[in-house]
Amino acid sequence: MNANVITKAGRREWTGLAVLVLPTLLLSIDMSVLHLAVPMLSADLRPSATQLLWINDIYGFLVAGFLITMGTLGDRIGRRRLLLIGGAAFGLASLLAAYAPSAESLIAARALLGIAGATLMPSTLSLISNMFHDPGQRTVAISLWMTGFTGGMVLGPVVGGVLLENFWWGSVFLLGVPVMAVLLVAGPMLLPEYRNPGAGRLDVASVLLSLTAILAMIYGLKEITAYGLALPPVLTVLAGLALGVAFVRRQRGLADPLLDLKLFAERKFSASLGTLMLTILVGPGIGLLSAQYLQLVLGLSPLEAGLWSLPPAVAVTVGLVVSPLLARRLRPAVVIGVGLLAGAAGVALIAQASSTSGLAAVVIGQVVFFLGASPLMVLGTDLIVGSAPPERSGSASSLSETVQEFGGAFGLALFGSIATAVYRARLTLPEGLPAEEAATAGDTLGGAAAAAGRLQGPAADALLDAAGSAFTSALQTAAMISAGIVVLAAGVAFVFLRQVPPTAEQTPDLEPAPAAPVPS
Repeated sequence: MNANVITKAGRREWTGLAVLVLPTLLLSIDMSVLHLAVPMLSADLRPSATQLLWINDIYGFLVAGFLITMGTLGDRIGRRRLLLIGGAAFGLASLLAAYAPSAESLIAARALLGIAGATLMPSTLSLISNMFHDPGQRTVAISLWMTGFTGGMVLGPVVGGVLLENFWWGSVFLLGVPVMAVLLVAGPMLLPEYRNPGAGRLDVASVLLSLTAILAMIYGLKEITAYGLALPPVLTVLAGLALGVAFVRRQRGLADPLLDLKLFAERKFSASLGTLMLTILVGPGIGLLSAQYLQLVLGLSPLEAGLWSLPPAVAVTVGLVVSPLLARRLRPAVVIGVGLLAGAAGVALIAQASSTSGLAAVVIGQVVFFLGASPLMVLGTDLIVGSAPPERSGSASSLSETVQEFGGAFGLALFGSIATAVYRARLTLPEGLPAEEAATAGDTLGGAAAAAGRLQGPAADALLDAAGSAFTSALQTAAMISAGIVVLAAGVAFVFLRQVPPTAEQTPDLEPAPAAPVPS
């Protein structure tokens, strides 16, 4: 291929894009589908508050911790090969999670899912950048890719609701088996192979530093949330921060670092990455709390709660499709910033829900939030990938996906911790409640529902009313904090992306041929 010629993608590339969307769709579904299973899971496995947070969070954190590592590995062994290896591992781990007999084994299975998921994510966006050299086609391809990612997070509860209405909680994990089977069959036929012969060798010390830094900080945070401020968890958080500093310093001294810090010197790159990080914090956390609110406070069935996620799914799909069209005439700062301000208003609407009524506030609030955030999903990712030099597009792709996975997982931890703290502070248990039931109800909302199920008559109703009121306060608090975060993200976009012109006025960069393409 001539370095100064931009070739347009054909039918094979667009069909291959559909294959690349499959693992992305599944990974995002796997982050959200568990939300509706929490009540059934809590009643069956009876996890503690800390265990419940780890069941939700360990998957996302390990994905985030290994993404950059797996991006480097994909450059070495081939991005398609890594994608297929990860697909097979993800299918196997899904089976282990579906039949986990205890909270500890489910946490372990979710950890394996996270490691396997980290092999998939860098390959998808990197292959898109290799398959679509025309900037206009690349923007559309990223839009469809993001439709799969964000749509999966919203549609996950719908699929989960249908499964939970008819099967046990572990059935939500079995989705990974047929999806990965399709990937393993279609991938070798439709996806080209790319590997970079100039990529440096994997630095094991950097891998260990990045992973232990993330896990140490999150573990310390969870311990403080669950048991209060104490010296051991504080020291754990500080140790994680120290490891993070050591990781960054090591990258500066390596000829082939895991994390290329030079990328952050590009204003479009760093601003888009920061705005994306702030916004991604909100979606999964509010989604988890809203799902529990609809089921355990308003009394909706898993299927009913899942169906009410359809309007946000439609909103995010519309937003992802329309955003590239708006960006042709309007500056990305305007499209992203105005959208995020609208999204903040949507999240604030969720805070108006009460313990007796709030279905409309929650559903409409989610619709407005997802519609407002969708321009950032497309344009932010495109700016991140497009602002990096071609030889560093793999690093940019890994960082974009790391931010999304880490932001979603950290958002779950953050808002789960906030909700737990507010719930415990606001809960007033009815008098005369047995000690064992009081301890269970005082831990989580799911525990309160399980305890109420073992009681009868007015005692059960009083416990459910008290728990519902306390959890509603937790949802309101989390929603208002979320609205403030989204407003901050809008400010970052307005200030730091204001010089970026509309896409119709941009001069397309000429893409060089991909490094060392390997014949299919």
